[in-house]
Amino acid sequence: MVSSTLQRSLFPQSRFIQSLIAFAGGAVGVLGFAPFYAWPCVIVSLVILFTLWTQATSAKHAALIGLAWGLGLFLFGVSWLYVAIHVYGNMPAPLAAFAIFLFCCYISVYPTLAGAVAHKLGKKFSATTALLGVMPASFIGFEYLRGLVVTGFPWMSAGYSQTPGGIIPAPLAGYAPVVGMFGISWLLAITAAALTLLLTRHASLSRRIKTLLPAAIVIVWGAGSVLQIVPWSTPSGAPLSVALLQGNISQELKWREDELSKSLFNYQELALKSRAKLIVLPETAAPIFYHDLPADFLTSLRLRAQNNGGDLIIGAPYSLPATASAPAPFFNSAISMGVAPSQRYSKDHLVAFGEFIPPLFSWVYSWLSIPLSGFTQGGREQASMRLSNHLVAINICYEDAFGSEVARPLPEAELLVNMSNMAWYGHSLAADQHVQFSQMRAMETSRWMLRSTNTGVTAAVNERGEIVKSLPQFTRGVLEIDAIPRQGTTLYARWRDAPVLISLIVLMSLFVLRTPGKTD
Repeated sequence: MVSSTLQRSLFPQSRFIQSLIAFAGGAVGVLGFAPFYAWPCVIVSLVILFTLWTQATSAKHAALIGLAWGLGLFLFGVSWLYVAIHVYGNMPAPLAAFAIFLFCCYISVYPTLAGAVAHKLGKKFSATTALLGVMPASFIGFEYLRGLVVTGFPWMSAGYSQTPGGIIPAPLAGYAPVVGMFGISWLLAITAAALTLLLTRHASLSRRIKTLLPAAIVIVWGAGSVLQIVPWSTPSGAPLSVALLQGNISQELKWREDELSKSLFNYQELALKSRAKLIVLPETAAPIFYHDLPADFLTSLRLRAQNNGGDLIIGAPYSLPATASAPAPFFNSAISMGVAPSQRYSKDHLVAFGEFIPPLFSWVYSWLSIPLSGFTQGGREQASMRLSNHLVAINICYEDAFGSEVARPLPEAELLVNMSNMAWYGHSLAADQHVQFSQMRAMETSRWMLRSTNTGVTAAVNERGEIVKSLPQFTRGVLEIDAIPRQGTTLYARWRDAPVLISLIVLMSLFVLRTPGKTD
């Protein structure tokens, strides 16, 4: 992109070797996320990517580097999808492996396009502007699109690396309540670009910039640490006793009719042991339609909640009556019972190929064996549940990957609850990566996030994104915790991703409209 202004090249000029380095750089980035929490690896990964982009001689060359980097990140980071479609979806192993490879190629298209765009636009500017401005904006712009297109797949977005859990505290975590995960991703990209600029010793880099860049990095990262002590919310009442149930029912047994009684008894037994004011069961803890559940099972749960002076939430498919013109719609739902009137939340952000099959891909049904894969969206404007005199906002499984959606019920919602079933992905990185979403959502909203899952990670996350308490994965148990309802609003909850998105659009528009050939 800007190789003509380099005093030195860090990597060989061979495109094949550069592609291998990019692939390795992407793989290194996986270590920056849970369960490793080695966030500096994300910066190293981005420095490798950006350095290779500076050595690209054409847009196609930059695109190839972006593709190789993306494949390294996603093939190592989300290959657990193979477990879902082969082991539990019954797709033949070779076809499942090929399908995952194609999927990783698809999500690698975004860094591929980011490289091509950054190269084309970067030629209009000096090395400093191209690296600090064009490259990070292009990278984050396409990362944002990856979380939006075809229901979105924001997994492994750079900003998630800045959650508590690692040996080294994550300094940029303080920006979560201000600019959210994508804003943090942008700051990480700018940091990596600045380090790239310093490491590659661009001829256009003045002594003044060489001095200012490290100082600017220290100030920005230091401010992130300071922001972590800002009290974005305050308690809205006394701590609420909560029980999060983890039944540990294997996926191969979960939907079997001959195992139904055992599954229901499993969760019934766990619930009846609890004296908590709020008892939460996982997503589809009842693997049959809610209206088909045995009356004595529902009665026992309802009485337990009422005797505790509180409420219980159960995950179950929920069906509405059919009409003359349409079949009965069914939903992935959470239904409450207890002292408060019964309420229902139905998952709105469905997972493509898991909970619904896009019309053009109906042929996939012949290869997959996924129960109830034709869910209906619940609708965006669903109210939070009023339980135990507090407003509780529910999100189901994958929904907590989308910050702007989780923040929608704020500032009214005092607690966040996530109900998931990660048994689909076996013993893999998926569950740990998923709890990192909840950590980020808690930080963005300054609310506790309570996670009840079938096999893990069942956890309570406080408003600072810290995992206060959790159950070991693949164990049966009840997590008892006193959660603190909170009130108040963060800047992110108020504006969500709008400031970052508007800034990206304005900046990229300026880059596009810039007349080629002018100097900075």
